[in-house]
Amino acid sequence: MVKKLISKYLIIYKELPIQVRASFWFLICAFLQKGISTITTPIFTRLLTTEEFGQYNVFNSWHQILSPIICLNLYGGVYSQGIVKFEDDRHRFTSSLQGLAFTLACLWYVIYIVSKSFWNNLFSLNTIQMICMIIIIWASSSFCFWSMDQRVDFKYRNLVPFTIISSLLQPVVSIFLIINSEDKVTARIVGMTLVQFVLFGAMFLYHEFKGKAFCIKKYWVYALKFNIPLLPHYLSMVVLSSSDRIMISRMVGDAEAGIYSLAYSVSLVMTMFNQALLQTLEPWIYRKLKEGKSKDIASVAYPVFAFIAVINILLILFAPEIIAFFAPESYKEAIWCIPAVSLSCYFMFLYTFFATFEFYYEKTNYIALASIGGAILNIILNYFCILLFGYVAAAYTTLVCYILFSLMHYRFMVKVCNEYLGGLKPYDSKIIIGISLLSLVAGFTIRATYTNNLIRYCLILLGVICIFTMRKKVSEFIETIMSIRKKQGDLDKT
Repeated sequence: MVKKLISKYLIIYKELPIQVRASFWFLICAFLQKGISTITTPIFTRLLTTEEFGQYNVFNSWHQILSPIICLNLYGGVYSQGIVKFEDDRHRFTSSLQGLAFTLACLWYVIYIVSKSFWNNLFSLNTIQMICMIIIIWASSSFCFWSMDQRVDFKYRNLVPFTIISSLLQPVVSIFLIINSEDKVTARIVGMTLVQFVLFGAMFLYHEFKGKAFCIKKYWVYALKFNIPLLPHYLSMVVLSSSDRIMISRMVGDAEAGIYSLAYSVSLVMTMFNQALLQTLEPWIYRKLKEGKSKDIASVAYPVFAFIAVINILLILFAPEIIAFFAPESYKEAIWCIPAVSLSCYFMFLYTFFATFEFYYEKTNYIALASIGGAILNIILNYFCILLFGYVAAAYTTLVCYILFSLMHYRFMVKVCNEYLGGLKPYDSKIIIGISLLSLVAGFTIRATYTNNLIRYCLILLGVICIFTMRKKVSEFIETIMSIRKKQGDLDKT
């Protein structure tokens, strides 16, 4: 029976278009990268103290902030657009952009070395950690170039094993170095750096030999003109997601930053579900906009919003058990951050459905305005709320900012629709508000039960019963998403 079932699904899998199969494996790669990192978290929370775990996550926050400054996110939108625009010269375009990223990294290394004491004090990092950060930013950009190149040609057979190897080696090497080092934070960072430098550096050499063009002036100019104006947007989005950990470290302490970082890391696992759905739905939404069928979007969007909301509520329900699994007793306070950060993930997902209209009609000024406004507000709220209410408040300021961020993008979407779609309203705001309010009420209600496990377990039982009784609707939802992805793959194939 089992063999017949496996054979049936293998036949179905083989009949799928290459685009659909590739999308599936690219999704698996994303899960592996984040999943292995998440699975190994319990090991690192026990090898590192809360202070050391906080210091490491502050390093990660600075890494996220400095990455778009040092390499300008050249592997992002400009590369995705460029490999289509310069399709006939794709390999030279890739090697040239890699050359630009390497040159920028070297330039920033020189700037750092000239006044390293100033930068070390500014970022509260030592020299080895700063040098490792620059190497990681450059190496990861090389991997992203190679990864995107593989995705364009649907070469998932190369990407999957490479992702598994790199994702496993980084924690393994780091654990070995931590056990044999006194400076455990630096050992953790050096372990990542060594693996990325060797493996991702090989990707850099691969493209350089393939394209044989380190510098092509027109491509460098094209990339710089495209990405420099987007730098405020990139920075603002990173600040919105990373500034809280840095501010907690500076204003309260590294231990509190470590506790908060654990809650943030656990909650952001939900972004894997977000990305999985977005990879399927974004091309479909763009196609609906192109075909003038914007009204079709809402019927799929509402169930998706509800699905993401439920997934995040489930995380909030099991937060005490999840934190107990991922870390020792010293991290227990992290449970009070999870509800707000998890709900933030819902609003992070929500706003993308509005921003898609801005991207499609190239209203990047709206996108930048919302990003910069959200980042500035987040820093201001963090400063005052952390002072008044403690570090846990940072989770709730993040939630407030993402709610306002969604509202801003909704308003900008309405302006775009008024300008290009004759005032069409693609979504019913009452339905979206209803789903969002129910999510907030449920999340904060569950938070109130963290001190009474009996009530919380009753809620869990109620949730299981609800999911069981609605299993047909859940099945229909999954079938709808799979149908959309299959149609998208068929269209890409033609």
